[in-house]
Amino acid sequence: MTTETVLGRIQISPAAVATIAANSVRQAYGVVGLAGKNATDQLIREITGDVHRGVDVRIHDGAVTIDLYVIVEYGTRIVSVAHSVQNLVKFNVEQALGLPVTSVNVHVQGLRVSNPDS
Repeated sequence: MTTETVLGRIQISPAAVATIAANSVRQAYGVVGLAGKNATDQLIREITGDVHRGVDVRIHDGAVTIDLYVIVEYGTRIVSVAHSVQNLVKFNVEQALGLPVTSVNVHVQGLRVSNPDS
């Protein structure tokens, strides 16, 4: 997204939005990590170590749509975790960039058991 001001141009890349969203997801309770959209995407993420894998950002007409692919902790309430992620990501992106976020779509790609003795 590009904004013209008196002093010049401000350009916000989707990668910048993805970084804020990825960091927000890692702060959310119940989220173990980000995942790829599919097996190929996950493999590429593992090889490259790309922190933006698992986050898709689209900016259209000054509004942001974010798709997140997450792995959730087994035993947590998935719906509650997803709502928490949506609210946290929306708030952080809007606060940091001043862009309206139209939707945050959370795709739960898997569950992970952290403590098998529980």
